[in-house]
Amino acid sequence: MPVFQYRARDKYGSLSTGTIETSSRDAVASQLDHLGYHPVLIEEIRKELGAAELFDRFTRISPENLIIFSRQLATLISAGLPFMTSFDALIEQTDNKRLKNVIVQVRKDVEGGSSFSDALAKHPTVFSNLYVSMIRAGETGGVLDEILQRLATLAEHEAETRARIKAATRYPKIVIGALVIAFVILLQFVVPRFAALYANFKAKLPLPTRILIGINNAVQSYWWLILAVIVLATFGIRAYIRTEAGRLWWDGMKIKLPVFGPIFLKTALSRFARIFGTLTRSGLSILQTLEIVSQTVGNTVISRVVDNIRDSARQGRGIVQPMQVSRIFPPVVVQMVSIGEQTGKMEEMLMKVSEYYDQEVEYSIRNLSTSLEPLLLAVIGGVVLFLALAIFMPWWNLINVFKGGGG
Repeated sequence: MPVFQYRARDKYGSLSTGTIETSSRDAVASQLDHLGYHPVLIEEIRKELGAAELFDRFTRISPENLIIFSRQLATLISAGLPFMTSFDALIEQTDNKRLKNVIVQVRKDVEGGSSFSDALAKHPTVFSNLYVSMIRAGETGGVLDEILQRLATLAEHEAETRARIKAATRYPKIVIGALVIAFVILLQFVVPRFAALYANFKAKLPLPTRILIGINNAVQSYWWLILAVIVLATFGIRAYIRTEAGRLWWDGMKIKLPVFGPIFLKTALSRFARIFGTLTRSGLSILQTLEIVSQTVGNTVISRVVDNIRDSARQGRGIVQPMQVSRIFPPVVVQMVSIGEQTGKMEEMLMKVSEYYDQEVEYSIRNLSTSLEPLLLAVIGGVVLFLALAIFMPWWNLINVFKGGGG
């Protein structure tokens, strides 16, 4: 919370000075006016950050930290503790310095009259739009502890999926990394010696060797240009992905990738169904729910489909028809949503859809290493063959040169 220094005069013209900790200059002016003072000067006191405070500001808040925060707050509320007392307990128990500072700030805002969801919304880098929207739904329906438990469950599910994908791709990453290191060592230490040796003979070098030496010369002479191109290309692609068109292209490409594409798609659809079902259970209207789902599904292509579904629902045409037209959702999913819409058991059907996709994702991740093996073997085989030809073919030529010289 910012701290403001003020100078103000009362109705007799006497000057008073002091400090007030509040959200804005207007809030300071309002408080002074309520006390019968006319503000002369209001300015924010800029506090310099020390090394420890600067370090705390850049401390990462992990999903695990938010899961623990949600679980603990839900337990304290369920136990009947007053809201402010629950915050005091959380501040005491939280180890992450940055999250502790955020909780302190949220407590001050709530104590100052803000709703819990509004206080959380002031920290968008910590609490996502989904988190804030579900908390707002919990406040409205009086089921805040239940909503916090669901948020923790959602976060745990997504963290578990990410951990499985990391574990499944660890071996391919190690192999590719070792291959890159071997290639760099060859370029840096082996190829220059070969080039110097072959320069003494008039034998024509094989094409693979000439390519390898050309790569080495380019790296040695223009490494700074290559590095600059890589850095600029990286930043350029990232900047493009931040645009609406770039994000749409990137998300569309991700779900079309071989091997990984189906996993990305199924994960996004599972997230769609789980969030949709959870928000439906929370008592939000269908239009509010679809708006939140569109913003939090994590894929622009699916987000646009959700926007079409919301427009269809707004016009009273239901949500099934745009799902069929999109060709993103398989027929079995569309049928289950249609049954849920007709029977009024939408939440139950959506949770079944989410469970179906979770099983599909788990199966795909379990077989990820097997699926990657042919591609990995082809890449490794191609690189090893190229390096073998580039290194050993010149030796055969040199042997022939020596034989010819000896004859």
